[in-house]
This record gives sequence, C-alpha cells and structure tokens, in this order.
Amino acid sequence: MDPGSRRFNMLRVSLPATLLGALVTFGYFRFVDPAAGRRPGPGELLYFVVCFGALVFVGFRLGTRWSRPLMAGTPPPGPAGDEVRRRAVQFPWFIAALHLAGWTLAGLIWGVLWPVIAGVFEPAQAVRAFFGISVIAGFAATAFIFFATERQWRRRLPEFFPEGGLTRVGSVPRLGVRMRLVVIFLLIGVVPVSVLGVLARNRAREALAATPEGAEAIVANMLVSVVFLAVAAIGVAVALALSVSRSVAEPLAQLEAVMVEVERGRFDARAPVVSNDEIGRLTEGFNRMVRGLGEREFLRETFGKYVSQEIRDEILAGRIALQGEPREVTILFADIRDFTPWVEASDPREVVRDLNAYFTEMETAIRAHGGLVVQYIGDEIEAVFGAPVARPGHAEHAVRAALEMRTRLAAWNATRAGAGRSPLRNGIGIHTGMVLAGNIGSADRLSYALVGDSVNLASRLQGLTKELRADVLVSGTTRARIDGDLPLRPLPAVRVKGRTAEVEVYALG
Repeated sequence: MDPGSRRFNMLRVSLPATLLGALVTFGYFRFVDPAAGRRPGPGELLYFVVCFGALVFVGFRLGTRWSRPLMAGTPPPGPAGDEVRRRAVQFPWFIAALHLAGWTLAGLIWGVLWPVIAGVFEPAQAVRAFFGISVIAGFAATAFIFFATERQWRRRLPEFFPEGGLTRVGSVPRLGVRMRLVVIFLLIGVVPVSVLGVLARNRAREALAATPEGAEAIVANMLVSVVFLAVAAIGVAVALALSVSRSVAEPLAQLEAVMVEVERGRFDARAPVVSNDEIGRLTEGFNRMVRGLGEREFLRETFGKYVSQEIRDEILAGRIALQGEPREVTILFADIRDFTPWVEASDPREVVRDLNAYFTEMETAIRAHGGLVVQYIGDEIEAVFGAPVARPGHAEHAVRAALEMRTRLAAWNATRAGAGRSPLRNGIGIHTGMVLAGNIGSADRLSYALVGDSVNLASRLQGLTKELRADVLVSGTTRARIDGDLPLRPLPAVRVKGRTAEVEVYALG
C-alpha cells in the first residue's frame, strides 16, 4: 500500500467525522441554543475561512510529520523499530487527539476570539458557544474519528508486529471492551441529556419573558427542537454503536475463522492481533497456543519417524508404563546374511541407500500384519507383535509377516538383479513368550524396549537359520498359538545357548 492510498483512507474517515461535527454544531445552534449562535457577516465568513484553512493546514502538517515513520514500511526488529511500533499502536489515539485539539481550538476561535475581535464578547455567551462547538460537536466527532480510524488502521497494524507482541508495547493507552461501552454510554446517554437540559432551560427562560402567545410559540418550537435532538441523538448513537460493535466483533470473527482453520489441522494459521485490549491479549494467547500445538505436532511426526507411530501415540497418551509391564508377545528378529563381506565390497553410500530400501520393504511387511519395529541394530531388525497395543492372534500375525517379508525381499532382489547388483538374503527367527515391555534407559533418555528370555530365544533362533539352512525359524511355542493353516515344517529339536532344554523349532516352508 503506497502512502498516497493510506492518506486517502484517512481522509475517508476524517471527512465524515468533520461533516458529522459540523451538522451537530449547526443543529445545536439552530434548534437547541440559537441565542449562542449568530448570523455571520462578511467579516466573520472571511475569518472563518482563514481560521478553518489554518487549522486544516496545521493539523495536516502535524499528522504527516508524526506519522511519516509509519509510511516507510515494516520497521526493523529490535530496539531500532520499537518507536515505530509504538507509534503504530498510538496512531488512532493521535488522530483522535489531533481532531479533539482542532475542535477545542475551533470553540476558542469562534466562541471567544472572534467576539473579542468584533467587540461583542460576553462571558456567558462565549461559554455557551464553546460548549456547543467543542464539547457537543467535538466529542461526537472525536469519538467517531477514533473508532473509524482504529478500524481502518487495524488492516495494516499486523504488518508492524509479524512476530506478535502488540499487547506488550508500553506507553500506549489501553481502551478495554468495558471502557468502550462506558464511553459510548456517556456519549449517547449523558451528552443528549445534558443538551436536553440546556434546551429546556433556555426555552423556559424565553417562555417566562414572553407574552402568552409568544410562550405558546416557544413551546411549539421546543417540540421541534426535541424531535431534532432525538433524531440527531439516534443518528449519532447508531454511528458510534456500530463503530464500537465492529471494533469488538471483527477481531472476534477473525479469531473464530482461524479457530476453524486450526480445527482442520492448519497449525500455521495465525489470528491478526489488532488491539492491546482484552481481545488482543486473548488473540496473542491463542496464537501462542496454536504455535505450541504446531510444534507438538511437528515433534509428534518427527518422533514417530524414530520410534514408530504406535509407540509415539502410546507414549504421548501416557499409556506406556515407565516401569515396564509383563506381557505375552511374539518377537521377530531378521538379520542380513553375509552382511560384513557385502559392506567391505561396496561403497558406503550405496550400503546406506540399500539398507534404507531393505528396511523400508521389511517394515512395510511387519506393519501390514500389526507388528512394530522396536529398533534397528546394524543390519538387524527387532520387531514385536502384541505390544505396546495388545492384539489377539499376534503369533499368527508374526509368521504371516515373515511370509510377506520373504515375498518382498524376492521382488526387491529381482529389481536389484535387473540393475546388475547382487541379491541380499536374510534369516528370521520368531518366538512367543513373556517379556517386560516398557520405557528403558537413563533419566535423560528412554527408549521402548523388550526385556526377557523370550527376546534372547528369538534372537538365537534367527542365528540358527544359517545352521539349519532355513530362512525362517519358528519356535514350538509360537506354533502352538497359531490357529490358521501355515506351511510350517517341523525340524529336529535344537539346543540354544543359555538353555539346558532343547527347543522345538519349525521351518516356514
């Protein structure tokens, strides 16, 4: 927005306010207190034009000089731009004060100074003229210009506070919602009553000094004056009430619209802060809350990439026992065969890229059957079925996941072979048993882990796949918990490290 268009917007509210004040002044001296007004002669008209031009010129110069920093664009952050931001918040107050000063001077110029120059000065007459111009018309015009300027300026005010902080600006008056209502009450309640009192007093004095016929005419004229006063008061009251209601309703409507956006998941949405009152503080608090929700959502999504979405949701919901809990689960270990020779013969970047692709294929298969990858240990995958969220039939789900892992690995190797690259093979061990599942670690860093002999046995079975020449080995405990028809072929019982009794094993055909 260029400075010219900004001045045009200010003129759009200044001219109606000045016109409103002029109409109120005319009506007051025409119907309420005609004795305080005079029919201007040629000299007074010239005096009026000169003084009015001088007031407009001085007001324009003062306003332009004071607001020049605001027209230079967004101020720099930090102390260098603090004064500009303070003026941005003060702008409606300054414009209102400038108009109030103008109307006060107008009351002195026409109510006091001109009678002195013309030699017709009367203190009582001067007070009445000053009251009609500066108090009655001036207050109405000043209130209107304040609320109208505030409404226009609010469209640009957020530009000065892109990071918020408007309500923390010091040395700026605060017009709260309650005080706005009080001001309007005084303007539309007390002022009209005061004017009506002045009207009744003047007409009563005129009626007492008049003849019976004249008194009757004065009473009839008073009825016309009361009607005019009622119409004018209603018009001014409606204009001011609309201005105040907009100053409250519009920021709340903007806040409500942003709330709808946040409900739809848009945590980057921000409500513009356009005042330093209760609504402004509420809006800034809402923006801080939304910013916090956005940061939490970002951490939630990032956290899910490191620990899995299931564990993430359980931890954030507080459903994972920090001290651990015993639970029957099925554990799956998968390890790449001949990993060390492959790493030594390959470029490290190629190894990382292939490992990521391999892990993606394997984890997709595990997740498809309700499993959870607990951790990656080098080239090894540790997965669990039945934790942290309990699932019935977890033993069968684990074996079916191993079948899909085999299928996906074959398809992936076919793609590698087409590119002239060597295939990868893996071994998978599956066992069902009791474990202690929970957050394990230090006071500063925790990880979801499974502890127990069942974990060790699943890892041992994975290691036995090389000796037994089977890519998938399933323990007898897991086989006993499977109700479905799966191609499991019994093998001779084996002895594993750490156990005295032999373990019944099955190969997945």
